[in-house]
Amino acid sequence: MEMQTEEQDDRAKGGSSKREVSKPYILCIFANICFAGFPVVIKVSLDKGMSCYVLVVYGHAFGTLATALLALLFERKNESKISVPIIRNVFFLGLLGGVLGRTLNYMGLEYTSPAIAAAMSNLIPCITFIIAVVCRMEKFDITKLGTQAKIGGTLISFAGAALMTLYKGIAVISMHTQASHQSATSKSSVDRDWIKGSLFLLVSYISSSAFYILQTITIEMYPAPITLTSITCLSGTLLTAIMAAILDHEASSWKLSWDSTLLAPLYSGVLIFGITIYVQTLVVKTRGPVFMTAFRPLSTIVAAIMGLFVLREAIYLGSILGASLIIVGLSTTLWGENKEKEKNPLKDAISQEVCEIQLEN
Repeated sequence: MEMQTEEQDDRAKGGSSKREVSKPYILCIFANICFAGFPVVIKVSLDKGMSCYVLVVYGHAFGTLATALLALLFERKNESKISVPIIRNVFFLGLLGGVLGRTLNYMGLEYTSPAIAAAMSNLIPCITFIIAVVCRMEKFDITKLGTQAKIGGTLISFAGAALMTLYKGIAVISMHTQASHQSATSKSSVDRDWIKGSLFLLVSYISSSAFYILQTITIEMYPAPITLTSITCLSGTLLTAIMAAILDHEASSWKLSWDSTLLAPLYSGVLIFGITIYVQTLVVKTRGPVFMTAFRPLSTIVAAIMGLFVLREAIYLGSILGASLIIVGLSTTLWGENKEKEKNPLKDAISQEVCEIQLEN
């Protein structure tokens, strides 16, 4: 009987161990599917005529409520004090993340596609690396292999972004038949919109990268990531509400209906700002930031598939080639980052704190 009991205990421990090993993978896949669905839901809402300015306000408002609830549940014992420098930083976080980052991202989506937005979001780690070097937050030693890998990965990623912006190419995969020829005027207009939208997305990701750098500084001053995210969302809500009041004078723009106009801000606020951030925090604490970031290309693939079937958008040759280069560049950059962290555990700890509160634009 004792031997049977021991065998049962061993099996139970083995099953529990397997679940613990697979849990981070499941959580990462879940988080990236959520991230992939985000630009698709936003695109549907924008195509139905919802104002991008109002959408940003509602998204941040729901995000404030969702993260405030999580902060009450998980950071109730937080004793950190909010000082004047923290308030100043939170103001600029709202400006960079909401007014510039999220608004320009939505404007870019109006002219491009969810697949492009998801692919170009892989530039964020590379842009963050450049800003960190400029701000002297990142050591730059060209003789080290890790630094060389990050420089090479950054250049490859930007080459991919340039290719996606300047070259659309033929439709490789499409769910509907299109006319075999287009007028030169129509094609020129589409290409101009494509370039304009891609530039909006690029600037939004530059802003988001600056947001993460400032977030790194602020989290050291106020080590409560979920509470800080809630305060940042509140700042973004107030600033984007002022922006929307100035740029959109239509009272009807603020009306929410029981369709995608309500789903989009709820998705943004509850699923992205709330649940997905908490999931990321769990993964980063157990497996580290590099493991979490390594799954980013999955959201690009899922977004392209969802855009193809939900929005019936074609996938173009330029998008495939550009996205491939960006993913290769991202992987190279992450490898270089991981190589440096092996020799610098303190830097790994700081990066982990940053990734716990990092949001997907």
